[in-house]
Amino acid sequence: MSFTVAIVGRPNVGKSTLFNRLLEQRKAIVDDVSGVTRDRQYGVADWNGKTFNVIDTGGFVHGSEDMFEKEIAKQVLVAVEEAQAIIFLVDAATGLTDLDDAMAAVLRKSTKPVFLTVNKVDNNDRLLEASEFYSLGMEPVFFIAAASGSGTGELLDAITELITDDHSAQSEELAALPKFAIIGQPNTGKSSLLNALIGQERTIVSNVAGTTRDTIHTHYNLFQKEFVLIDTAGIRRKSKVHEDLEFYSVIRAIKAMDEADVCLLLLDAEKGITAQDLSIFSLASKKGKGIVMLVNKWDLVAKQTNTAVTYEKELKKRLAPFSDVPILFISALEKTRIFKAIETALQVYESRKRKVSTSKLNDVIGKAIEAYHPPVVRGHPIKIKFITQLPTVTPSFAFFCNFPEDIKTPYRNYLENQLREQFDFTGVPIRIYFRKK
Repeated sequence: MSFTVAIVGRPNVGKSTLFNRLLEQRKAIVDDVSGVTRDRQYGVADWNGKTFNVIDTGGFVHGSEDMFEKEIAKQVLVAVEEAQAIIFLVDAATGLTDLDDAMAAVLRKSTKPVFLTVNKVDNNDRLLEASEFYSLGMEPVFFIAAASGSGTGELLDAITELITDDHSAQSEELAALPKFAIIGQPNTGKSSLLNALIGQERTIVSNVAGTTRDTIHTHYNLFQKEFVLIDTAGIRRKSKVHEDLEFYSVIRAIKAMDEADVCLLLLDAEKGITAQDLSIFSLASKKGKGIVMLVNKWDLVAKQTNTAVTYEKELKKRLAPFSDVPILFISALEKTRIFKAIETALQVYESRKRKVSTSKLNDVIGKAIEAYHPPVVRGHPIKIKFITQLPTVTPSFAFFCNFPEDIKTPYRNYLENQLREQFDFTGVPIRIYFRKK
């Protein structure tokens, strides 16, 4: 389970600046995808070898003062419930305000660690003025300037100290099973799919409560297949407020992704693939998860001879460059091809675990390199001497050569395609590294 940190604070204290700073700090940003709504973003930060999710809770709805406080309380509660730690950002330039007080009051009720962080402390005078924030009674206090990055190192050190090597308290037995997350936008049929899969009368199903109240882990053991399904759809009842609902969906999907080995990404057949679907897809791929695309509600689409073929071609065009993904046309409602979806997910799970021996790699890919040499650079031929698979969760390969930085994307893509064709990595992101021999 990944560790999640939420940045909260009243408007204009510099939350987004800090958010960007945390993600770009070590240029180790995994992804930074615009949230479902305009102001909310999430990304993955890396500090001293530890990674964690960061949520920027964005601007609040403007209304009367009371309304404002209500919105703040609601946003903070959403963040507090979902995150393992909170950065409470205040602004030294403006000083302490009633809204800061109101937010502090909400945060004091939480058992989660809160890091009171005073932003815009960019000179000694500001540092003196900033000491008024000690009156909030929160320790420790961090003084930073998010724009320049000053002081953010100490804050990151304090956050990463909380991150243990294992953030999942799942029992070991369940931890060893394949985990499939059903992800996708609201109303694509995630709940229907889960119900269709586990709703058979002969199923043996047990609900293992997830890390948060609404993420249900369902232990599936049937037809000689055993795995854990992580459902991210249980969110709809959570709140009547459309925006909070969207916010929750996004965080839930990320959390489910972190835990999963393979993501079943549901699309609505009638709507096709949207920008938000592509964001979810690229996040799953950057996190190195196996992916199976499920085009749901296929029963509602008017079909001609080649409808599915044309649809799949269009989809793959949108997914490029990573288009080697299984695409299945299903109907959760009519239970069409839903067990085929599980079989495919299990195949992708096996592919993701695949280890190719060094001798076989060098033999097979060596021939592919012989057949199509890397381009000559500055009059020097690039020679790839040796290939080996790295001991990582996501299949990663190191190619040792004389000019690693001169190998361009087209040739990298050629090598990736060869690895995919020869060793069947369909649905699995592959990492390729060129290293000096």
